[in-house]
Amino acid sequence: MPTFADPKIDGARVIADLTTLRRMGAFKTGVHKPTLSPPHVQSLEWLAEALPGAGLTPTIDGIANVLGVSSKNGPKLLAGSHLESQNEAGWLDGPLGVIYALEAARVINTNPDFAGAVEVAAWCDEEGHFGNFLGSASYVGDIKDAELDKATDRTDGRRLRDALAAAGYGGRPRVVVEKGRHIGYLEAHIEQGDWLEANALQIGVVRSIVAIWQFKIVIDGMQNHAGTTRMAIRRDAGLAAVKLLADIDQQFPKAIGPRSVWTTGRITLEPGAPSIIPGRAEILFQFRDDDPVVLDRLEALLREIAAKHAKAGPCPIDVIKLRGSTPARMDERFQAAFENAAKVHAGGRSVRMPSGAGHDAQVLAAVIPAGMLFVPSIGGISHHWTENTSDADIIAGAQVFASACAALLAGVG
Repeated sequence: MPTFADPKIDGARVIADLTTLRRMGAFKTGVHKPTLSPPHVQSLEWLAEALPGAGLTPTIDGIANVLGVSSKNGPKLLAGSHLESQNEAGWLDGPLGVIYALEAARVINTNPDFAGAVEVAAWCDEEGHFGNFLGSASYVGDIKDAELDKATDRTDGRRLRDALAAAGYGGRPRVVVEKGRHIGYLEAHIEQGDWLEANALQIGVVRSIVAIWQFKIVIDGMQNHAGTTRMAIRRDAGLAAVKLLADIDQQFPKAIGPRSVWTTGRITLEPGAPSIIPGRAEILFQFRDDDPVVLDRLEALLREIAAKHAKAGPCPIDVIKLRGSTPARMDERFQAAFENAAKVHAGGRSVRMPSGAGHDAQVLAAVIPAGMLFVPSIGGISHHWTENTSDADIIAGAQVFASACAALLAGVG
């Protein structure tokens, strides 16, 4: 087997960079850094200023993606994540992957002992304040200008175009992928679950990113007086919703895969008054899995359960599919590179696993080979300001990431 130089990252520098980003938009022990808010823009500008130190020329494009490009000869890997956060959320969700990419670029790009270069990306709006994966989707050519014209912030209704202009990025061209430039894309992230911690593991090697199938379930009842309508003749859409969801929860375990999950994210009753029988219920329901067969089976079961309840009455039920993505498979060679690096730098305490959350890597995987690495989340907490990972796990993950980058650029594995 060919050998390659194994880079040595600066763990203290990785922690210092993450701490610097944590101060931008600090909220309790986490951050509040919505897309294109002042602290998010400050983070983008900070990264752009840091990229030359990694041998990269920075650009912030017309969708607020930050891209660092190398002029070094040889193969190139693209690596990164995102810098915005959910509202009042954690400090590592996104920035960890950007800083891992930056550190890998520092120790590989500026050293002649290493083949090729790591190029860095910070994708805008992975968290979906204005849309779904807008930055990475723009980069792969999946976003049209008309979509950006219509996009508004889910929290305050601000137009994306206005937010880009306020940040100084309005009217800039959007950078799109250059075919053949990169041998692939790598991303690191906190796990956002407790599997690694619960099993005393230090590295998660992502084998796939789940598909998210979203549904709106509409139940039509009859709005009426809560005190004068006899129970025998009521058509209570709220009660029908509760019964339906309880049945789903009982029946789904018969059809799921080993890591399937399902969630009722919202139940809306109309008119929503204490003395009025609900005339309509609307449910937002989703399930996730990385196996297309399981996904199809769960949708069929959902529709079967809804049809059974509608037939039994007293309320008609309609199941409307809102979203049905495809699971993204991570490249086998990239998985092996992470696994091999974990044997050296994490005592072999790694496992191949699916990602239950969506990531920019699934978007990039449609056009180039992609791979993902996870590090543990303390208590499995994410999308909350108490999200955290130990310094030791952060540093170990950064070393595994950089070593895998160097191996892939050297053609090892």
